[in-house]
Amino acid sequence: MSAPRVVGLMSGTSADGIDAVLLELSGWPALGGGAPFPALSGPAPRGRVLEHIFTPFSAALRSEVLRAMSGQMNVIDLTQLHWALGEALAQAAAPLAGDADLVASHGQTVQHHPKAAQERGWARPATLQIGEAAVIAERCGRPVVADFRPADLAAGGVGAPLVPFADWALLAEEGINRVLLNVGGIANLTFLPSLDAAGVMAFDTGPGNCLIDEAAAQTGASYDEGGRLAAAGAPHAGTLLAWLAHPELQLAPPKATGREVWALAQLGDAGLSVPELAATATAFTAQTIADALRFLPAHADELVIAGGGAKNPTLMRDLARAISPLPLRTFGDLGWDAYGFNESTREAAAFAFLGYCHAQGWPNTLPHTTGARHAVSGGKLLLAEPT
Repeated sequence: MSAPRVVGLMSGTSADGIDAVLLELSGWPALGGGAPFPALSGPAPRGRVLEHIFTPFSAALRSEVLRAMSGQMNVIDLTQLHWALGEALAQAAAPLAGDADLVASHGQTVQHHPKAAQERGWARPATLQIGEAAVIAERCGRPVVADFRPADLAAGGVGAPLVPFADWALLAEEGINRVLLNVGGIANLTFLPSLDAAGVMAFDTGPGNCLIDEAAAQTGASYDEGGRLAAAGAPHAGTLLAWLAHPELQLAPPKATGREVWALAQLGDAGLSVPELAATATAFTAQTIADALRFLPAHADELVIAGGGAKNPTLMRDLARAISPLPLRTFGDLGWDAYGFNESTREAAAFAFLGYCHAQGWPNTLPHTTGARHAVSGGKLLLAEPT
């Protein structure tokens, strides 16, 4: 019997495009077989990414996504964007879907308010990921699992982070206490204490690339390519200290955050030059990640970085200094790139696995990482006529 294969689609808070992967799960039960979740064993990773395609957003589409994230988009435009992203996700999945049993789409988070806040007019928790799944199912002719976060929110969780369940199932190893860090628009980490699911801890640490991207945008660029803009400046000590006093950084996990919190308009930049601003934002991201390690329940042996931040040498330098003497490693350092796992594929592969679990009827969350009352099987399954 052939191994299950799932297409995973991920568009993160950087809103730069869509990562599509084809994940093969050799050794895992066939889809629809009614098998229980297996006991974990063996080295990581327990899966293989066979293919990866990155599809960048057009400048116009990215602009619309960022406008939706800002909360300034009317409902008609939001509806149009929801369907336009459905088409974009379908196009990203199509080259891989012919070899897959299932497509799993995270969609695009445009608003995430995991806790009621009466002073801001939020009467209840809410989250919104857009990108119409019916379009993906129709275009690809495969079942689609999408909309992963609301089930956890309904069970009292903060709807994030969800990737830790897949991190534990695919990337934990006996005898190693490992921190997996993803630096996308927002930075988040997963603490994997050997194979102990009950000991997994995960939370958003604060900004990832989002403030750096804002600084780069002042030069007309969408991001700080090669970290060169930050390398041309120096962090402004007073601004850095002021930002580090932000109350959200003092909150203990479980916690999640978003661009609505980490924006230069919210923090203030004291009239810094663009290189100073980029350097300050880069140092801030590194320091907030290092400071967040104080919340871990046990000693870590290594920190492994993924996401776009792993491609920024200036951020990698600042982060290595901030977390020293804890070793900073990449997926390549661990040999995981031989299995197709790297800084660009980890999150899309994670949602492929979460979609697979949902289709199997298994819980796919760790409630102690999200604050939920119980584990849920996050996602909604949409069947499709095969092509």
